[in-house]
Amino acid sequence: MDLHLIRTPYQKGVNGVLLFEGMEVCKTIELPWLGNAPRISCIPEGTYLLRKRCSLKFKWHFEVVAVPGRKDILIHPANHAALELKGCIAPVLQHTGEGKGSSSRIALERLKDRLYPLLDQGYEIRLIIKNKLS
Repeated sequence: MDLHLIRTPYQKGVNGVLLFEGMEVCKTIELPWLGNAPRISCIPEGTYLLRKRCSLKFKWHFEVVAVPGRKDILIHPANHAALELKGCIAPVLQHTGEGKGSSSRIALERLKDRLYPLLDQGYEIRLIIKNKLS
């Protein structure tokens, strides 16, 4: 099963839309593209597997698996990429600026409600990331 992230890059951050089965689940924010540099750049376009992950800091969220040259790339709540992200992806309900959004925790719950049951049933979910202009 495929989850598509269609991104629009800006100077101060990246805004995106997550689509599952052709329908928007939520929007996303990320850091700007800085050559895939760890902790300061969004990840490259490509296809990655998603898996469930739990941590003390973020509770239940997602991990983006096997990103070249990177580790610990997560989908977790954040409303301001520059202040709260280290290369990860944050779901949001609404964009409020370049790399900024609102209601991230609600957006993450919406994404988990949609995808966790499928992962629990053994389905593989691929995250396909493309820039809007690609």
